Amino acid sequence: MNRIALVYGSLSGLAIIGTAVLGMSLGGASDMESTKWLGYLVMIVALSLVFVGVKQYRDRELGGVIRFGSALKVGLAIVLVASVVYVAVWEVYLAATDYAFIDVYAESVLEQRAEAGATPAEVEAAREEMAAMVARYDRMPSRLFLTFLEIFPVGVAVALVSAAVLRRPEVLPADEPAWAEVS
Repeated sequence: MNRIALVYGSLSGLAIIGTAVLGMSLGGASDMESTKWLGYLVMIVALSLVFVGVKQYRDRELGGVIRFGSALKVGLAIVLVASVVYVAVWEVYLAATDYAFIDVYAESVLEQRAEAGATPAEVEAAREEMAAMVARYDRMPSRLFLTFLEIFPVGVAVALVSAAVLRRPEVLPADEPAWAEVS
């Protein structure tokens, strides 16, 4: 199980953060607010490796039998590895770019609010909100936690769905199709 979690978690985490870093390197950092949904879509697609990893564990290691709890445990292990890889590579990216991300992001949010027709008072309130966010983001423990929270809850949802879909508490007879399983 550990090998599966390391392999599939690493691949998933690298796919997610690699796509994000590539997108920002190609100029997407100034418009982060509008591309966040694309980022979550990429996360879900890359986290589909949780499903693949749980299925491989069930079929190759356990002979096709796995209970929901065991499947969830494998899925969460994969998600944990993916999340740690995501956070670690993000920290390397931040260090390589002199931690410029949060300032660019905050400025992008303020520009978008002003362009959307916010009043000067609303823009000022947003400026104070962004200043507080920048201050939180400058503290490493807070930044690590916030970055972890970007991916981990999505991964937990994928692990839950994967465990529910892939659970097979007993081996089916060879002549009975898998869709006939009742649990």
